[in-house]
Amino acid sequence: MTTLSSTTEINVLRSPAEVLKEGDAIIFLETSDRLELPSLVLCAVESAARVYINQPVAFFLKGLNNTNTEEMVKRHFPMLSPLRNIYFFPLILEEVFTDTPLHSWYKKINPQEEKHWLHVSADACRLALVWKHGGIYMDTDIISLRTLPSLDFLAAQSSGYSSNGIFRFSSHHNFTQRCMEDFVQNYNSKIWGHQGPHLFTHILKKFCDLPNFNGTEDVMCGNITFFNPKRFYPIPYPSWRTYYQVWNKLPTFNDSYALHLWNFMNEENIKMVPGSNMLAEHLYKGYCPSTYGAVLRNVSTYH
Repeated sequence: MTTLSSTTEINVLRSPAEVLKEGDAIIFLETSDRLELPSLVLCAVESAARVYINQPVAFFLKGLNNTNTEEMVKRHFPMLSPLRNIYFFPLILEEVFTDTPLHSWYKKINPQEEKHWLHVSADACRLALVWKHGGIYMDTDIISLRTLPSLDFLAAQSSGYSSNGIFRFSSHHNFTQRCMEDFVQNYNSKIWGHQGPHLFTHILKKFCDLPNFNGTEDVMCGNITFFNPKRFYPIPYPSWRTYYQVWNKLPTFNDSYALHLWNFMNEENIKMVPGSNMLAEHLYKGYCPSTYGAVLRNVSTYH
């Protein structure tokens, strides 16, 4: 495991543009106002910071503000502060969408009338930030295992279907540009996933015919690498509960870069339990030990 600095200084003083300017950041979003986050969210951020130790990890949270960001971060995320490559930023939607094709949509939308606003706004923010700056976007229920190659990619959730939960593009890439244009032209928030995986799949089909995956091969779709489902989804969504079960023999996940734990399926709010020997506990111990330690100490933030 990588040895990290024990300093408690918080990374909140640099601007998002400064941190993201090299196009190699890992980007996380929290579009609700909550700051007491589930342990899986913090595990996702911590695991990325440990795996991508030489790259910035930018965590945008709507519940933060510019006046007391440092104080709020110290209070809510003390176990993440020793990881010197994590940067915390307020998620200010107006700033995110300014100078992007999504700005006109944002100015006329009424969030109070949107049934799935938290998810739709997250779909929009990830597109805008990656289009502006480049980098890797990850959902906050993805545990990083090992570094990804530096290339533009999308992740197949299954044969013929793209996820929008993890992707990487250089700034102003044609794919993210076309996604934002289609987002505005064909906006329909009443259909779950219409602005997310459905949109990505729809646009990707304009680049190539999507393949059926049989083994562990990845494919090229134009200039985009389309990763095999095993890279991030070796356990498919119907089996998501197996992350919270005890395995007789632990899987190696040798073909995976990261694991998506399907939190949107977890309506029962099943949690990682220390001492349970469930698969999720082994993942926490190995890839987000600081978060695991906080859960073990019963720190209230992680309930």
